[in-house]
Amino acid sequence: MAERYGSIPSTPLLKDELDIVIPTIRNLDFLEMWRPFFQPYHLIIVQDGDPSKTIKVPEGFDYELYNRNDINRILGPKASCISFKDSACRCFGYMVSKKKYIFTIDDDCFVAKDPSGKEINALEQHIKNLLTPSTPFFFNTLYDPFREGADFVRGYPFSLREGATTAVSHGLWLNIPDYDAPTQLVKPHERNTRFVDAVLTVPKGTLFPMCGMNLAFNRELIGPAMYFGLMGDGQPIGRYDDMWAGWCTKVICDHLGLGVKTGLPYIWHSKASNPFVNLKKEYNGIFWQEELIPFFQSAALSKDCTTVQKCYIELSKQVRAKLGKIDPYFNKLADAMVTWIEAWDELNPSGAAAEKPNGPAK
Repeated sequence: MAERYGSIPSTPLLKDELDIVIPTIRNLDFLEMWRPFFQPYHLIIVQDGDPSKTIKVPEGFDYELYNRNDINRILGPKASCISFKDSACRCFGYMVSKKKYIFTIDDDCFVAKDPSGKEINALEQHIKNLLTPSTPFFFNTLYDPFREGADFVRGYPFSLREGATTAVSHGLWLNIPDYDAPTQLVKPHERNTRFVDAVLTVPKGTLFPMCGMNLAFNRELIGPAMYFGLMGDGQPIGRYDDMWAGWCTKVICDHLGLGVKTGLPYIWHSKASNPFVNLKKEYNGIFWQEELIPFFQSAALSKDCTTVQKCYIELSKQVRAKLGKIDPYFNKLADAMVTWIEAWDELNPSGAAAEKPNGPAK
């Protein structure tokens, strides 16, 4: 039987097993607020936009910073699979990391406070989520039964109480909601002020819209599925990068018997992006998602798909066969999915400990 939070004296820091990945186009002054929580960890900063621009990082942080020139140098022709001028570039950080866990956060996300006024250590809660099992096969009405003060309710099958290994921890946000452009336009002043003190498992067979601004995952278990697609510069769509990764990841987690948690922890999302700019980026996605979601809901992977890479390659074939009819973009995306896996495997050879690629140019 899996241990509960109550039997764990304190949450491990995992400072040698976790990287923090941050995509950015600006100086990272926001890290000062996170210093008490992030300073023990290694940061991988993926600089988007002009590679000649100097990004300033506060002193005292252990970090490596990659710009577009570094990405092109390390991946060569395969760099085409990494988006440009879009936060989807963050997934390059997942690829070059050699740690077991990843936490990724946007640079406009600040430390939130719980209803008592205490600052929330978002990373600690993500680690709790990842280190305790999920319950994707049977819903527990007290939400996460592995949380301190909770348990399985009457009628929950004992054969399922061991749970499934958690691959993804999806956190939420206070203040600015994660809305699409049409909702932003009709609710410009709406703010999320509700702090819901709960974590739950997304059930098997159920998709969810994954937001990449406050997200952690077990890189060893699901890393190759966390590809944020082709978005931004030169592409007909944007702002669907994290959702694409979430849909692919959830299908693969369901197939491999892994769990996804959502809820705590909260961060403070400090500013709303321009809804008119967002509408231009999302326009195609708003139409396409009505076919994308049924596609992922019906996607099935063969028994031969025993690794994340095999699952992802098979999913890329289905993307080409079924979504390629919607728009040629999806054929291009299917190619990029394959390129992503090839690049991942080159930088992360299976078996022996992988060599770290030549670091970023300083």
